[in-house]
Amino acid sequence: MKRLIVALIIILTFLGREALCAVDVTPVEDLMREHGVLRRVMMIYEKEIGELEKGKISQYDVIYKSAGIIHDFIEAYHENLEEDYIFPIFEKAGKLTDLTKTLREQHEAGRRLTVAIMQFSKEKRSDDKENPNALADILRSFIKMYRPHAAREDTILFPFLRNLISKKEYDKLGDEFEDKEHQLFGEKGFEGKVQEVSELEKGLGIHDLSQFTPKQ
Repeated sequence: MKRLIVALIIILTFLGREALCAVDVTPVEDLMREHGVLRRVMMIYEKEIGELEKGKISQYDVIYKSAGIIHDFIEAYHENLEEDYIFPIFEKAGKLTDLTKTLREQHEAGRRLTVAIMQFSKEKRSDDKENPNALADILRSFIKMYRPHAAREDTILFPFLRNLISKKEYDKLGDEFEDKEHQLFGEKGFEGKVQEVSELEKGLGIHDLSQFTPKQ
């Protein structure tokens, strides 16, 4: 028995805990959990909208860092996966093409909004003479578009994907997604981005999930 325990310890040491605990993530699960990062950043945006509307000094660095996560992780990675791999499958099959057309257009619109958010927050501008609270308006526009955008992908587009490709093709997508994730973001990948968002949430006091539970 002791020899068995010693052997297990040696195996654990050699392979590492992470290797033994690793769980394969399907391409759809991968895309959906990335939507979780998007939604958490939108919560940060909502918090900052409230501060801007109250006339308080907003934490512009938090907005800028949050927009940076959107730019690097959501737009330059997540949305590129959708545009290069997912949408073409539907378009080639002639399925949900009106939806993919709208989703592509919204990706472009979202990128323009992110550029504006980063510019305003970098320059520490919340308003101008013609448009008071312009930054809050841009943040609000981003949230208004991406909530239904992500919801349609999660409930309509992604679930239908398995009907259009084989299991082998589906599994290959998952491998390619994982490879690209680690090429761009290193070994930490998705988990590293979640940690970045978590630190920003802590700075704003919105990290504790229990605070969102309705009180009697």
